[in-house]
Amino acid sequence: MSAADITFYCFAVVVVTAGLFVVVSRNPVHSVLWLILAFFTSAGMFVLLGAEFVAMLLVIVYVGAVAVLFLFVVMMLDVDFAELKAEMAQYVPVASVIGLVLLMQLGMVFGTWTFADDAMAMRGAVAPPPGEVHNTAALGLLVYDKYFPLFQIAGLILLVAMVGAIVLTLRHRTDIKRQDILAQIYRDPAKAMELKDVKPGQGL
Repeated sequence: MSAADITFYCFAVVVVTAGLFVVVSRNPVHSVLWLILAFFTSAGMFVLLGAEFVAMLLVIVYVGAVAVLFLFVVMMLDVDFAELKAEMAQYVPVASVIGLVLLMQLGMVFGTWTFADDAMAMRGAVAPPPGEVHNTAALGLLVYDKYFPLFQIAGLILLVAMVGAIVLTLRHRTDIKRQDILAQIYRDPAKAMELKDVKPGQGL
């Protein structure tokens, strides 16, 4: 077993462990931190595969933007997790039935799974051979040429998620004086100012 194989298995174990802790962690902030660890180790696996550009995208986009957005949203929502868990307890039976059905379906799929004879050839025909085109150029041809509509749909889904995060964290506080531009523009000087006749020695 080579050093690359050992490194791959180490990364794989860390990714699976981090993904497990993302689900089972009681503190949502800890879940986001485990998610960031899973992203970093996944980027390391992409580096082992020779896809350095995808690894850097994973770190910059998912760790630098998405995971940090999750962290800020979780910290700013100020959710009462004790009350949330109490409400979730009533859905445990339904969730258990759905999980059991999904496990049965996965067992049926993996029990009868067979590879087609031309599966590897079809997988290799998706992109040009690595000797002809660099992996970054091949990725650009796939994302921005062949699968461009799907790429745009994914961007719209991320936009909806961003707008939803902003709406969830938006707070309208009544004890804060806010600026009303239109009220300032359309105010009447005759009503905005009042002259006081102050006599000498009287004061205001």
